[in-house]
Amino acid sequence: MQELRVFALIIGTEILNRRRVDQHFDFVSKTLLSYGQKLAGSFVIEDDPALIIQTIRFISSQPNAILFSFGGIGSTPDDYTRRCAAVALRDGELVTNQEVKEIIVDRLKEKAYPHAIKMAELPKRVDIIENPFNGMPAFSMDNRYYFVPGFPEMSHPMLTEISKRLFRTNSIYYRYTLTAHCKESLLIEVMDQMPDSIEFSSLPKYHDGDWRVSISVASYDDAEAREAFKLYIDKLDDDDIAYTLEDEENI
Repeated sequence: MQELRVFALIIGTEILNRRRVDQHFDFVSKTLLSYGQKLAGSFVIEDDPALIIQTIRFISSQPNAILFSFGGIGSTPDDYTRRCAAVALRDGELVTNQEVKEIIVDRLKEKAYPHAIKMAELPKRVDIIENPFNGMPAFSMDNRYYFVPGFPEMSHPMLTEISKRLFRTNSIYYRYTLTAHCKESLLIEVMDQMPDSIEFSSLPKYHDGDWRVSISVASYDDAEAREAFKLYIDKLDDDDIAYTLEDEENI
């Protein structure tokens, strides 16, 4: 099975101008970790239709992409996401989704008009995502692109249920980490030996007048992760450089 590449798209000018604090990134990343998955990318963008379309198209161009998009599917004039999804992933046309229309009218009665009913105007060939908070559904496309509200109280329960279906089996992501009492430049030759299949990071620190570097390697293949990590251990031991092993973070 090919590895999924999960992206978060957080749409909201109010986040960028700090009128609201984003709560989605932390939620998505923790949810993915519980399934042994990780984010390939996260975008926070303003309510700009051209930018929304471009970002959705970029994400959809990535291999095995999964998109969790937050915000912009309501009925106010600045809710552009439904139209942008249609342009980016279909032919640009919005059509009245009869199932969603019936849900809106059933719940809101005469208050569905003239504004709330606009939420039934969706791209072609969508699947409905149930909203346990207030019943107003979200939607997905092609079992890959999930468009949910910006309100965490609505969207997070939706994503919890989607994740249960999407990530049916928990993968184990094996991670090994150490902190070495040296500059990171001393380990560049080892870094150059890391295979593309290994996720590794080097985080320099300056602590109590001394340089240190935190090295972390990770892989879904435990043997591969251990082999890559051992290259750093061998280098540090050979050069008599002190280091501290951190607890394994396998999930």
